[in-house]
Amino acid sequence: MARLPRLAVPGLAHLVTLAGHNQQPVFVDDEDRRAFLAALREAAVPRRVAVLGWALADAHVHLLLRPEAAADLSGAMQALGRRYVAGFNHRHGRSGTLWAGRYRAAVVQPGEPLLEAMLFLDTHALRAGSVAAPEDDVWSSVRAHLGLARDALLTEGPDWWALGNTPFEREAAWRRRIDEGLSLARAVALGTASRGGWALGDAAFLAALAEQGDRPLQPRRRGRPARPPVP
Repeated sequence: MARLPRLAVPGLAHLVTLAGHNQQPVFVDDEDRRAFLAALREAAVPRRVAVLGWALADAHVHLLLRPEAAADLSGAMQALGRRYVAGFNHRHGRSGTLWAGRYRAAVVQPGEPLLEAMLFLDTHALRAGSVAAPEDDVWSSVRAHLGLARDALLTEGPDWWALGNTPFEREAAWRRRIDEGLSLARAVALGTASRGGWALGDAAFLAALAEQGDRPLQPRRRGRPARPPVP
């Protein structure tokens, strides 16, 4: 089956997933993680791609990116991949691919779906059991969103600003969301959409996106299509 073309929409956030080849680690240590974030900044900033959130796991990466133009997203991801893999291979004396194919991305509706995508990233380590509290997670955007660290990589979009009138109000609102967490069903849905390249949003958002292209925005149901009723 031919693979679907990636869906990239200017001005909208995209939940991006990069996974290691054969589920192998893409970071050996914290120096690798710092190098990845530096490469991400160097790839995103000149291509007008805003970073709204990020989370680094041992064998995969989740990013929330908003390009100003459709081509900016793929350009930034290609530059990121080339720079990071070249440095990783040189540092660890290896060659060849690091990623499991091309990156995957799900277009995200502004508003609550976007905030859920941010929460998906900021609670990733908590869900995985890698940390006991969000304050302990230094390899995601959560500490910056809670006001515990500064992160020059991040852009605060209008949906973030709508959480409160002051930084304290926004950080407190985010703390409440983290404490509430994501349901398992929503976390699975977000991860599945990102890996599959589907869109995340309500029916009206999906209908509007469908008018912009000719590819499906949601996975098709399994099995044979239902027969039309007999007239």
